[in-house]
Order: sequence, then C-alpha cells, then structure tokens
Amino acid sequence: MRINIEHVNMIYPTGKQALHDISLTMESPSLIGLLGPNGAGKSTLMKLLVAGLLPSSGSITVDGEPLVKCERALKAKLGCLPQHFGLYDELTVWQFLDYMAALKGCSDSRTAIDEALAATGLKELRKTRIRTLSGGQRQRVGIAQALLGMPEFLIFDEPTVGLDPEERIRFRNLFSETAQNRLVLLSTHIIDDVQSVCNRLIIINHGRILFTGTPEELIRQASGHVGVFLEDASIRRDSGLHITSRINTARGVLCRGVAKNLPPEAEAAEPTLEDAYLYLITKEGQ
Repeated sequence: MRINIEHVNMIYPTGKQALHDISLTMESPSLIGLLGPNGAGKSTLMKLLVAGLLPSSGSITVDGEPLVKCERALKAKLGCLPQHFGLYDELTVWQFLDYMAALKGCSDSRTAIDEALAATGLKELRKTRIRTLSGGQRQRVGIAQALLGMPEFLIFDEPTVGLDPEERIRFRNLFSETAQNRLVLLSTHIIDDVQSVCNRLIIINHGRILFTGTPEELIRQASGHVGVFLEDASIRRDSGLHITSRINTARGVLCRGVAKNLPPEAEAAEPTLEDAYLYLITKEGQ
C-alpha cells in the first residue's frame, strides 16, 4: 500500500488552520512513528487518513486513486485504535470482538478473533465481561479489535498507554512483526516505543512537518547540542537552554540539557532520540 499526501491544508469551520501544506508519502512495509506535542495536528492528520475528515485543499491518494473515491475499499483494509475508544461493558471480550469482526466484514470471524486474542494475550479472558477488566486489559482489547483480519493499514494512537513495562515491550514487538508486510502508523508520546521499533519518524508541530526520516538521522541533527553540567544559578535559562533531566548526586544536581549553543560549563553528551526530539521542537519555537 502506498499513500501520497500532497499539499494538504486543513482549516476547521472555526477558522483554525490545523495543517499547513502537508506533503508525505507512506508505503508498506513500514512502521512509522508520528510524534508531536499536544495540539500539533497529529489527530487531524490521522482523521484525514481514514477519511474521517476531508482536507480543505490538497490531495490524498491510496495506490494512485483519490481517497474520496476509494474510501470503502480503504476501510476494508484498515485497522484503527483511537486514543479514546469505546467498549461495550456488558459484552464479553469474545462477544465484543465478534461484533467488531462483523462490522469489518471478516470472512472467517472465528479464526480472526482467535488470532487477535492470541496476539494480545487475551485468550484466557475471552469469556470475561469487559466491565471487569483492568485499564491495561481494556487497552489490549482495543488493540485486538484493530488487528482483526490483519488489515493492510494499521493506525495506533497511544496504544501502550496504561500498559506495564512488560506489556509495552510485548506490544512493541507485536507492532514490529505486524509491520513486516504492512503499513503501520504509531502515534505516541512515549519516545522509547518509537526508538525501539520505528524505521521512520514524522514529527509535526503547529500543523507543519518539522522532520521526516530515520531515528538515526534525527539524532545526528542534535549532535553538539546536548550537554551535561552541574546546576549553577549563573547559568541563564533564557539563553535557549532546555533542561531534560535533573539527578541529585554527591557533587550536586547533575543536569542534562539541549540548546543551540550550550553553556561553557556543559560537557558534550551523545544525544538520545528524546534529546533530538526535544531539540527539534524547542529550536522550532525559538
């Protein structure tokens, strides 16, 4: 599957412009991380990709065909987990997935449900009513419904929220395996999830694309702009320095920060993906 977004703008009826001249190409197989602060335009972009919104201008094509003409065909190949999704509390896990499989038109719903339950570790909970599930278990049900029928295009919006570290690792691996022959878009604020599995990043802020490329390329951009130093009142915080961590040590408070120009007291440090992301976002705001 290949999705082309060309010069897309999105202006809401209120007059707010959520996206500014967005151009992207996404092609399977790929696991793409979508990053950006709250209100950056990520949700608007995902709604456009599933035809939940129509762009104010520009075009979106799927395998060369305009999205507006192939919306039904796209949704038959789509699995989606919104950040806020609803579950029917009175149903069992199996009943809910059976209902979702019917809505998706899965030809072999039993097999599709069995595979989704196995992939998400819900087999033993298949007869459990959803109202009795924990927050993490409910999140797994949401992931399971997205995986039903193993669609060609998967969108996960904050899929590991509420999961413990062991579950997060499990699902990161699942997303990676799924993306071996599919297109997967993972929107998250958890940088570790992106760094572990994504082969490409899209970073958006104020409705504009700031970066698209590999995690390694983003990290290289932050080289020379990350440093560690002991906290000192003489270091000016208005100089563009952004503290990313503070650790109490026997010598004092050891700080890590990013800046276009590091203070003389700072010792250069190897950037992490989180450092590189924060440097890009803060640089754009200066």
